[in-house]
Formats: sequence, structure tokens, C-alpha cells
Amino acid sequence: MIFDIENMWLFFGLLPLIAFLYAGVGHGGASGYLALMALFSFAPETMKPTALLLNIFVAGIAFYHYYKAGHFNKKLFLSFAITSIPLAFLGGMIEVDASLYKKILAVLLIFAILKMLHVFGKESATINKVKTWQGLLVGGIIGFFSGLIGIGGGVILTPVILLLHWGKMKEGAAVSALFIWANSASGLFGQLTSGYSLSSESFILVGIAVVGGFFGSYFGSRKLNNQLLRYMLAVVLTIASVKLFFT
Repeated sequence: MIFDIENMWLFFGLLPLIAFLYAGVGHGGASGYLALMALFSFAPETMKPTALLLNIFVAGIAFYHYYKAGHFNKKLFLSFAITSIPLAFLGGMIEVDASLYKKILAVLLIFAILKMLHVFGKESATINKVKTWQGLLVGGIIGFFSGLIGIGGGVILTPVILLLHWGKMKEGAAVSALFIWANSASGLFGQLTSGYSLSSESFILVGIAVVGGFFGSYFGSRKLNNQLLRYMLAVVLTIASVKLFFT
């Protein structure tokens, strides 16, 4: 399946780069993996569980590094996780028409593009407290779409945290990393119970992505800021988004 794709080595070369860049900002990289798989014409039923599997490993590593660096806010995480985890499972159980799936993913990739271009990268000196209803609502909505599409939701949660001044940049990255891990595990479990399956080849991709994720999160939790690579990834995501809209 995976080893039959055209330009296989190009795919394998881009995969750890995507994991590196996403892990650097506390993300698992599912939107990037999905974009890459879309460019190489993977089927949606393969894309969703594979992206979530990669997310679980890369986001787990990212959380470890951000946690060790002292950026994790447990209370902020729980504000969103209470509703996101069960709704990610529910979303994972729902099968979406392939054409509609591609359109929804194309829209969600726009969030990833804006994040990589630092549109949502401004911190505020004033931090607002998350109200209970806000956390439950935001977590639930993001969690549901995470399971439905096959992402962890951090690409949406981090911009929301920064836009509403609920946390600092690295604090948002640490919270998003664990949020992504939990939603990815829940969404994947929902997908597997509804009939999706994982190819054994997917675990080879895990090994490749983990290398990029390890170094990306290690440097990102400290002082990584490679703007050129972010621009390159934004171009890849834009191409994938356009392709998904018109296929």
C-alpha cells in the first residue's frame, strides 16, 4: 500500500521534516501528514488512522519535552479535555463521504498554514482565565472534528488559546501536545471500532516521523525558530489544500 506509491522516497524524506516542524510548536503533525498523503493520492480510509497513529507518537514526544521544560498548565488542559476526548471518539466512529472529507480537510489546513506563518503567533502580557463553558464548548467542537477528520486538534486549539489570551506561546504548545495525544488516541480507537484498520506499514512511518518529532520538540521547547522551513511547509500545505478542494 504505502510502498507502492510513486516517488516513495520523496514521501519518506518529507515526512520527518513535517514531524520536526510541527513538534517544534507542540503539535503532532496530523494536518501535515494528511496534506502529504493527499499530495501522494492516499485514500481517505488510509489517511485518517495513519495520521492519528503518527500523531500519538510525535505528540507524546513533544509533550514530554515541553513538560520537562516546565511549560505545562494542567488546569488549562483539563478545561478542554473533558469534552474533547469523548467527542473525538464519537467523531472517529463516523464515516464521511470521501469528497466531503477532502473539502473539510482543505479548510482545516488553512489553520495550519496560518499557524506556520505566525498569524496566530502573538503573545499577550495579560492572560485571561478560561470560563468553564468556554473550555467545554471549544474542547468539544475541536475534539469532534479531530476524530472525524483524523487530526489531534492542536492546529486549532493553539490559535484559539493565543487569540483569546488563555496562555503564553509555549504554555499553549505544551497543552496542545497533550490535547493532541489524548484526542488522537480517542479518535483512533473510535475509528478502529467502526471498521477502519491500520496497515503494518504504518508503523514504519512511525519510526521515520519519531526521529523528526524528537528533534523538533527538543529544540522547539527551548529556542527553535527556523522561519525558512516554516515557509516551505506553508507552501506544501497550500498546494495540498488547493488539490483537496479541486479533487
